[in-house]
Amino acid sequence: MPKRRKPIRRFVLRYVAPPVVAHLYRRLASSWRYVNLREAEFTRLVLGDRPVVGAFLHARTFQLLHYFSHPARGRWILMCSQSRDGEAMAQVEERLGFRVARGSSGKGGARALVEMIKAQRREPGLHSCLAIDGSRGPRGIAQLGILTLAQKTGALLLPVAASAPAAWIWQKSWDRTVVPKRGAQVTILPGEPIEVPRNLDATGTEGVRLELERSLLAMHAELDAQVGFADTLPLQALAVPAASATFSTAGEPRPT
Repeated sequence: MPKRRKPIRRFVLRYVAPPVVAHLYRRLASSWRYVNLREAEFTRLVLGDRPVVGAFLHARTFQLLHYFSHPARGRWILMCSQSRDGEAMAQVEERLGFRVARGSSGKGGARALVEMIKAQRREPGLHSCLAIDGSRGPRGIAQLGILTLAQKTGALLLPVAASAPAAWIWQKSWDRTVVPKRGAQVTILPGEPIEVPRNLDATGTEGVRLELERSLLAMHAELDAQVGFADTLPLQALAVPAASATFSTAGEPRPT
């Protein structure tokens, strides 16, 4: 027999938590000082004619949300979990000015991916962002959905790293979420754009997946060392499968 939903919890997550969390996040994030080490190249890409798919580590989401929410940095569509907690997060992201497709590696991911693809095809100048390691990990392992997103929109895949020396680490989360402290300097490092050819066989797809994964991990290792951020665990989870097939193109809904 399915568990009964808790109406009070749902009400709080849907109507009470989002404005409160969005307000607290804005207050904290507005105190951060951002430094983009490749500001000119980043601006040229997001203001150009070609769509961009931003690729980042799930653990660094909170450092990047405020930066990407600035109108001068383009318009973006994101993916957010369909869970009850994801409902609150989706509303927070919408309040920050993002468009949100609901889904995750656990549920509704393919449908949300198609929504993002259609939106980028319909609206010139709309970019997308996706965590390479999905919503549930393994930490630091690139999944295939982001490659599909870039392929079907003709977008450039742009790895983006972020780091702050003064930060809290949520050690109980699978990704070890990092949140900068008040007044912290957050350094942004966009990488070299990656082309994702439309027609790739399994070997070619795995090659691009590994290129993205290794590039983003190397960028974070370099940036963390440069700014002085350190964690007791590595960026990538140990003893994990070589690759995740989440959001693979096989059997995936096709956008029209």
